[in-house]
Amino acid sequence: MTQTQAAGHALITGASSGIGADIAREYAARGKPLVLTARRQDRLDALAAELSPRVPVLTLVADLADPGAPQALFDALAARGVFVDTLVNNAGYGVPGRLLSSDWKTHADFLQVMIVAVTRLTHLFLPAMEAAGHGRILNVASLAGLVPASAGHTLYGATKAWLIRFSECLALEEAPRGVHVTALCPGFTYTEFHDANGMRGAVSRLPKWLWMDSPAVARIGVEAVEAGRPRVVAGGVNRLVAGLCKYLPEPLARAVVAGKSKDFRSAE
Repeated sequence: MTQTQAAGHALITGASSGIGADIAREYAARGKPLVLTARRQDRLDALAAELSPRVPVLTLVADLADPGAPQALFDALAARGVFVDTLVNNAGYGVPGRLLSSDWKTHADFLQVMIVAVTRLTHLFLPAMEAAGHGRILNVASLAGLVPASAGHTLYGATKAWLIRFSECLALEEAPRGVHVTALCPGFTYTEFHDANGMRGAVSRLPKWLWMDSPAVARIGVEAVEAGRPRVVAGGVNRLVAGLCKYLPEPLARAVVAGKSKDFRSAE
């Protein structure tokens, strides 16, 4: 095994901003070598310049809407002799409006990024983790996957619910093999997410106590996967919301979420 392989890198998707960038910072603070991937080269370069004084940083531009991107990432790292013992599936976004507000290509790309690429990357990098008897997979899900459905952003909550269940199943499979798998479920977090999906104006009217800082969410996620927790909801308010949705009568929980959804979901 080469020195690079022995180091064990963390591969972080969607690392150019938001929670992904802060997970990179959290791992850098812990001395973990990094592989950062996203679509924006300039953002990756800026983050690499920030973190490279602390740890080795490799950047690879990739668009996970491309079905060939996971294999290309795997092949590029294999060619460099880089062993990935930590995979952070963070890349994601939202498609506003109801299902028929967008064409099929938009939804197909979304599903490719949110479900297919996550599964493919896991399938590619997991065998080496199992062989080493050590690995970490952190999947950035959402509180949206734990609360009742609401109109708008039709596929977002569904994909996050899938990601949570996928993580929990995989955690059970991999625990005897030394690989920890965690679904991180943030609520409203100060990032560029709501700018990208066009909902910044609406969510800015939400009370500040609903929001968390991205570095705090990142730290919670990293600590949870290191501790081997299959699922973690970030923040006390979000844990309260998840608990209420779990224990309230389903019709009541659904009505509450539906009544508030216009504040954070576009159904047009």
